[in-house]
Amino acid sequence: MDIPFTHRTLDNGLDVLVHQDRNCPIVAVNVWYHVGSKNEVPGRTGFAHLFEHLMFEGSEHYDHGYFQPLQDAGASLNGSTNADRTNYWEVVPRNALELALWMESDRMGYLLPALTDAKFNNQREVVLNERRQNYENRPYGLAGSALLGELYPPDHPYNWLTIGAAADVRAAHLDDVRQFFQTYYHPRNASLTLAGDVDVDEGLRLAEKYFGDLTPGVEPAAVRPAAPAPRTGEKRLVLEDRIELPRLYLAWHSPSLFGADDAAMDLVADVLAGGKTSRLYRALVYEQRVATEVAASQNSREIAGYFQVVATVAPGRTLAELEAAITREMDRVAADGMTTEEIERGVAQAEAHFISRLQTVGGFGGKSDQLNAYNVFLKDPGFFNRDLERYRAADAAVLTRAARKWLSQDTRVTLSVVPAGRPELALPGSSPVSVS
Repeated sequence: MDIPFTHRTLDNGLDVLVHQDRNCPIVAVNVWYHVGSKNEVPGRTGFAHLFEHLMFEGSEHYDHGYFQPLQDAGASLNGSTNADRTNYWEVVPRNALELALWMESDRMGYLLPALTDAKFNNQREVVLNERRQNYENRPYGLAGSALLGELYPPDHPYNWLTIGAAADVRAAHLDDVRQFFQTYYHPRNASLTLAGDVDVDEGLRLAEKYFGDLTPGVEPAAVRPAAPAPRTGEKRLVLEDRIELPRLYLAWHSPSLFGADDAAMDLVADVLAGGKTSRLYRALVYEQRVATEVAASQNSREIAGYFQVVATVAPGRTLAELEAAITREMDRVAADGMTTEEIERGVAQAEAHFISRLQTVGGFGGKSDQLNAYNVFLKDPGFFNRDLERYRAADAAVLTRAARKWLSQDTRVTLSVVPAGRPELALPGSSPVSVS
């Protein structure tokens, strides 16, 4: 994977990466801030996601909505927040590059003078409505909150959803979020990538022109939470929801992003539930018909990960039957290992997904986004080949050892999501869990 780039750090601490790609007359502008919901504290959650919204509402020298001028110039743009980072991107025609850089630099350096009570209150309501739509009123929407609340203690930065607790968002004050912005949204905590139809020297010159005079800020202290206590037994929970079919969630602590066994657990997830020929899909949906769907994932995060299996019970079957079938198949994988064909398929899928992400210079997962990801998390923007090699180097012994290490029945959290008023449909021994 040859993704050539030039890396320079400005005097104010901003990392700048430029990748030249003349295949299309467009340029991707991609900014990552090394801040996410893990940088919050209990009682003050949801700030990073709230700022994702506020930063589209105008800054001191352009105090209007952020989308219109860029879209009028032919750009596409968006942003997102997760537990570990916030990113913003624009893909613009070549002649709109300076417009995008000017607007990105203005909200990095001059957002707070334009942040009013009216904007703050408006976007807080937008976030609360988004939370209602995506979590509170969506079937199974609060299952993730229940799992994270059990996997991590209350003071751990992965205990809460990225969108934050509704009570915390409602209780936030403008002064609170101003302080949060001053701590994290500045050049020393950011990485800028330009990719596409731009000369390297010109890209570096423009980055210096628009960002070089911004106040550096102070590099934030790293988040270093205590590791969650090792689990010594299965914990069973039940959550009542407005649903028709019960669903089962199994979750374990797992490796951190780019940590040892991270890639191996990605491949284990593919063997278990990556497509209709996978172990769990074939056994649960085709053969035993105990589930209507099943999925597995290695959820890699910067300081800790979690592995998850999710299955929806088939009509007329029970969660106990579903749990027994899942456990039986996973025990078989741990005992007998995985076949060469299964692993080759998983590696091929990983390669295909990896290359597919890099077919574009911009957007979520494009070359500009991936350069920033490697730079922010690893301080190594050129990690492409070594990243892919993590998957190519995995074999049956590596995957079997990883599955045995991380996916013990004695260390899992098991969540039964059942129709409201029907707690008896949960797995035996499940304790009610309350989420909001």
